[in-house]
Amino acid sequence: MNPGKTYTGTRAIDGIVVLVDGRRLDERYDLKRFTRGGFEWTYRGPEPRQLALALLADHLGNDVEALRLTEPFMRAVVSNLENDWTLTGADIDAALKSAREIEPR
Repeated sequence: MNPGKTYTGTRAIDGIVVLVDGRRLDERYDLKRFTRGGFEWTYRGPEPRQLALALLADHLGNDVEALRLTEPFMRAVVSNLENDWTLTGADIDAALKSAREIEPR
């Protein structure tokens, strides 16, 4: 985990851009491909799920944990992001703490 990282998402005239510390965030299709449509947010679906996976994989550095938490993170965080957004590593940690507390075991 790296609470110092900053993730940003913007909608520009040439499409959606998601960055981590100024570089493009990898979609992580190598872990699981929910969509061929890239990233999206503000709703629940395959593109927001792909973003949730990519954010978690980058932040956690643990692919198994990222896959396990993708769905609750997508529902709680990614589906509720604004058109342009910023998340810090600390924001993700706080959201994951909440998700883990309500997650069925």
